[in-house]
Parts: sequence; structure tokens; C-alpha cells
Amino acid sequence: MRDCESRYSARSQDELVRAAGTAVGFEAMRLLGSCYGARVAVVVGPGFNGADGRVAGEWLKYRGARVAIIEVKSQPKLLEGFDLVIDAAFGIGCSRPYGAPQVRGNTRVLAVDVPSGVDADTGELFGTPMKADVTVAIGAYKYAHVTGPAQDYVGALRFVDLDLVDDFRDGVLDDNDLMLLGTSQRDDHKWKHALSVFAGSPLMSGAAELVVRGALVTGASMIRFQSHGELASTGSFPPEVVHGEGATFDARSRAVVAGPGLGSDVTAWLSERLREVHVPVVLDADALEAKVIDEVASHAPLVLTPHEGEYARLMGAPVGANRIDAVRRASAKLGAVLLLKGPTTVVADPSGAVRVVTSGTPTLATAGSGDVLSGMIGGTLARGLPPLLAASLAAHLHGRAGARCSTYAPASSIPEEVTRILDEVRQSKTVMSL
Repeated sequence: MRDCESRYSARSQDELVRAAGTAVGFEAMRLLGSCYGARVAVVVGPGFNGADGRVAGEWLKYRGARVAIIEVKSQPKLLEGFDLVIDAAFGIGCSRPYGAPQVRGNTRVLAVDVPSGVDADTGELFGTPMKADVTVAIGAYKYAHVTGPAQDYVGALRFVDLDLVDDFRDGVLDDNDLMLLGTSQRDDHKWKHALSVFAGSPLMSGAAELVVRGALVTGASMIRFQSHGELASTGSFPPEVVHGEGATFDARSRAVVAGPGLGSDVTAWLSERLREVHVPVVLDADALEAKVIDEVASHAPLVLTPHEGEYARLMGAPVGANRIDAVRRASAKLGAVLLLKGPTTVVADPSGAVRVVTSGTPTLATAGSGDVLSGMIGGTLARGLPPLLAASLAAHLHGRAGARCSTYAPASSIPEEVTRILDEVRQSKTVMSL
């Protein structure tokens, strides 16, 4: 952001400050409901962040608010008697401890860009920031919005695009990105988007069923399925699933999902079946073994989907506070796209590019949810999307579907919601093309 801002002349920078401050003013008005008579404190520092806050204060004052501009160098220890506090003390340039004033009562807090007192690049805390009800991200999201202890201080995120950033390596997924999911083509046939699945065992047949259902609703047109041992029942599997035997991989498949529900001691069994695979492979759950990863990575693109415990086992160390750096390191070390599951899902590829998915909800914290996600990634890969994009889009779609499920809904309810969302996306595309 500093590089982007430095390209502008002094006059253009003034225009950027005016635009950013006005956007903050609009968000403040949304929080207040009515500006007239509202009591607003704006804590301002010496940089662009403070300038944005001053503009917002003038904007609110013009609309009838009673605004107090408070210089950070003379700020009190306590702010009370206000309806809203705008935190514009320090932005991305904060690099030293900052003790924010305490806020009491029903006062709401609006942070400009990032809560003052956080490291925008890592999400670590410098001192004691204010907890914001809303943070207005200016120009681009910052790492502190989606990783580290700072997440607990950000509150609800709003985004203001000032057309500053024209090139980026990392990004946050939103609903508009779902438009990238493919639709059916005139020349499609059942093998064009076929998927092989190696999942399930006598004690865990449900995991395999969830994988294939996730794959089917995201576009897998044919599923070749094998389990590790004889399943007790296959009556609940969708009729589109073809059950295979032997160790031969069907070369007509466009992608593979392996691991959920296989059980222990499957390394040799999996290695035999994945030896000749050259299409993208998703490894999850029981397939997340170093030997399997190393073997497959030598001849096929890989997507790994660990939770934090599986990450720690693979890397020999816990994830830590900075999930983005942790995933980036693991992806580079393992030579694979790596998706770290959690309330905030982080996906990285070996080049260092990162995608962050914030659509997850506690509804997804249920047995089998990860199996559905693995299948969804496999289905998206089978549609021809590259691994980083496929994993990111599937994770965002998975989160959105989970948010629509009822409280305590089982994982088996997710695929139905996925279908509804994709139908809405298709309808939106149709409207846009008219």
C-alpha cells in the first residue's frame, strides 16, 4: 500500500485522503443511524490514517454530528459520553507499542484501515488496541484482517476500493469469485470431468459417501470409486458412482481424491494406486502421510487439506499465530497447494501465492464436513480449474453452503445447499449475459 500511495502526486494523495475519509464517514453514519446530534470522537495521528479520520470528522460534522478531534499525543485514558469513536490514530505504519484509550458504555468503535496498535503485515499486536465493531479496509485488505491476534480486534470488515492496487499476489475470496466456476459446455460428456475417489473402509463408509456427494454437486460427471476393504453397504451411494476393483487407476479420470475414511496402514495400498497418476490429486485425512505426499508430488499436481493437528504432524511444529506464513512455508516445503482448514481457511501454492477464505462458520465444525470439502475440491479440479483456484473456490463455496445449513445440521446437508448456490450463480450469469 505504501508503494501504491507513493506513486501519486501530493494533489492526488489529497484526493485519495478525501475519498477514503468520505467512505469512513459513510460507514460511521451507517453505524449511528442518524448523524444529527450524535456525539463522535475521532482519535487522529500524524499520518494518512489520521488525515482520513479528520476528513470523516468534517463530513459527519457537516451533517449535524458533534465531533471532537482528539490528537493521539494528548489522548485521554478514557473516552466516555460518545456514541461513536473513530480510531484513526495509526494505520499500516504502526511499528511501536500503542495504548489505546478505554471506551465505556454503549459506544461503538470504527477503525480506519486497521485497528491502531496492530502489525498490518502479521496480525501481531503492538500494545493494547481498541476492539472495533467495524473496520474499514482502505484500498486492499491487510494481513492483519485475516490472521493473527488482530482478528479479535477487527470486528466486521468493510472494503473501500480506491483503484490503488493493480497487481497482487494474495487475495481474499468473495461471492463474486464464484462466477469463475465453470458451467456445462455443448461438447461435455461423462468422461470429460471424471473423478477417481479412493476413500472409505468397512468402519468408515460414510466418509466415502460424503466425498462423492461433494464431488457430484461441484461438477464431477463420472466417479470411479474404490474403498480400502469391503464396505458393509453401498446402498446409500449415488447411482452415478462406479465401484472399481484392483489397483489400476482409470486414466480417463481428470482428477483424484484420496484419503477420507481409509483407516490406518494404507500407505502401500495408496501408493500402488497413485503410482501412474499424472492428473491433480487431493490428499486428505488418512492419505496425509509424508511418504505418500513425496511419491505423488514427483509426478502429479497435489492439493493437501490438513486441519491444524495434521499440519503439525506433517511439519513437526504447530501452526502458530500467523496462519498465512505457516501455510506458505508448508506449501513450499511439500511442493503442493496446501489448504489449512479452520474458521479462516488459508490456501497457498509453492510460488507463495495465498488465498484466504473467510466464509466458514461453526456449522462446519461437524464430523464429515472436511470429507465433503475434499470431494468438492476434486469436482472443481475435474472441471479443469488450476489447483490453487479450485481449492480456494471450493472452500469458499463450502463455507457459504455451511452458513445456509440449519443449526447443528449434519455434513450430509451441505451438498444440497451447494447445489442451490450454484443454481443462483448460473442464474446471475444468465442475467448478466442478457
